[in-house]
Amino acid sequence: MADAGYDVTRPAWVLRDLPVELVGRVHDDRVMRLPKPPRVYDPKDGRPPKHGPQFRFAKPETWPEPAVTTRTATANYGKATAQTWDRDHPRLTHRAAWLHHEGELPPVEDTLNQLEVEHLPKDRTAPAV
Repeated sequence: MADAGYDVTRPAWVLRDLPVELVGRVHDDRVMRLPKPPRVYDPKDGRPPKHGPQFRFAKPETWPEPAVTTRTATANYGKATAQTWDRDHPRLTHRAAWLHHEGELPPVEDTLNQLEVEHLPKDRTAPAV
């Protein structure tokens, strides 16, 4: 488990053959990419896209429908809503942990989960995480 300042994608790629799941929090200003659309042959088109549309955390209008949404009443937090999106991935570049990666950078797909509660204990406001 890693906090928002750590790159979870690189260790996930390195450990992809092991039976482990990495969990990390990401900053609310991140931009992920959705899966690339299926290829449709068109002789006028150029190279097929490597990535699908953007999923901007700060712009809910770019979010697709979640794969799963659950709502639960809780004693301490009021109504809790969890949403999940599958198969999104960051757009990687040959920098930092990926600087020495040989060849084309892979699309490392993940699952995004968002949790939102009505309030924190003692009626404090809570941002979505």
